[in-house]
Amino acid sequence: FQNRAPPMAKSPKATTSRRPTRKRRASPAAVPSSADIEDLAPSGVLAGPTSAAPALRSGLLRWYDAHRRDLPWRFSAAPGREGREKRAYAVWVSEVMLQQTRVPVVIDYYSRWMARWPTVETLAAATQEEVNEMWAGLGYYRRARFLLEGAKQIAEKGEFPSTASTLRQVRGIGDYTAGAIASIAFSEVTPLVDGNVVRVISRLFAIADNPKESSTVKRFWELAGQLVDPSRPGDFNQAMMELGATLCSKTKPDCSQCPVSSHCQALALSHENPLVGVTDYPRVVPKAKPRRDFAAVCVVQIAQGLEQETAAGKCNFFLLIKRPEEGLLAGLWEFPSVLVDERKTDPLNRRKEMDRYLKQLVDIDVEQESNLILREDVGQHVHIFSHIRLTMHVELMVLKIKGGSCAALTSSWLLMLQPN
Repeated sequence: FQNRAPPMAKSPKATTSRRPTRKRRASPAAVPSSADIEDLAPSGVLAGPTSAAPALRSGLLRWYDAHRRDLPWRFSAAPGREGREKRAYAVWVSEVMLQQTRVPVVIDYYSRWMARWPTVETLAAATQEEVNEMWAGLGYYRRARFLLEGAKQIAEKGEFPSTASTLRQVRGIGDYTAGAIASIAFSEVTPLVDGNVVRVISRLFAIADNPKESSTVKRFWELAGQLVDPSRPGDFNQAMMELGATLCSKTKPDCSQCPVSSHCQALALSHENPLVGVTDYPRVVPKAKPRRDFAAVCVVQIAQGLEQETAAGKCNFFLLIKRPEEGLLAGLWEFPSVLVDERKTDPLNRRKEMDRYLKQLVDIDVEQESNLILREDVGQHVHIFSHIRLTMHVELMVLKIKGGSCAALTSSWLLMLQPN
């Protein structure tokens, strides 16, 4: 399971009995998407967080104290400001890593990260390349870049922000992460909403509306704010996420072990109506199909004095280009790559586009300024991003540059090549 599902922004901008059996489950459409909670909830079931919130809080916190997982970022802060800031930094790093990544994977990454950069000040002194290297394998490199930029911002200020409102002013920290840091490290009574919390709240209050719509997201935040425990806000928020990550899972919720099942309207509805299931909440919204992109990729090997120097291992370079600082895979290095139209993925058109790209970007004229030793297609590779299916047509090009030396090549082309 995932410990953290993607956080939900406040605005679009951003116990031993068997589980109830059902003869047949209706599709989510069987429950009107605009139905009000009071229209769906059976009598005697929690109709809002106000009346039963104290009982719900105490039951959830007792369960969390007894069953929470022992994770390296869950530790008691040392007394004083320095201890709270160390806790805040740990929460920040772990929460960013846990977004869309499984806990066992994150534990190793987190441990290596904290061993190398134990404080926000040490992270602020790192380079983007060092951070990317440590992050490799977690995906979404923009998050790593934001961590570094945010650390520099905090280090420059000289103090870790301690409220959700001031945390949101830090680069890369949004509503969810601000709520996590403020409540867990600084005990601010403030909510947080991620995918796990959405699942728990939508089942507690049988919210059948589209969970992606801004009005529904706003409702989740309002309910989370009413539920958060005033004396233990950080533990309560972690308990909500823990419940969603473990017992209240997407497809197999363990309602018999749930500490707040007596408050769950979705469970009560499933007892009264065999066509309604707990897993009907939250409503599943079909994902948009990923768009299909096509790219020509050229592995450019530059050889000077191929017969002598290359054979001796003295001059054998590969051209790498740094991607723009915004957009997909921002700031990362890659072999020369250019998007092409699906109708122009044949070798001739791909090579024309690549030749134009190399000339424009690094002033390599394959025909005029170099000797083309080898050029051949080596295959294709498909990489699936969350929203893009990228098909890469790869070729190998070996060039012998006319004039100059290896030293000249490395200083003019192979160091920090970055498009405008």
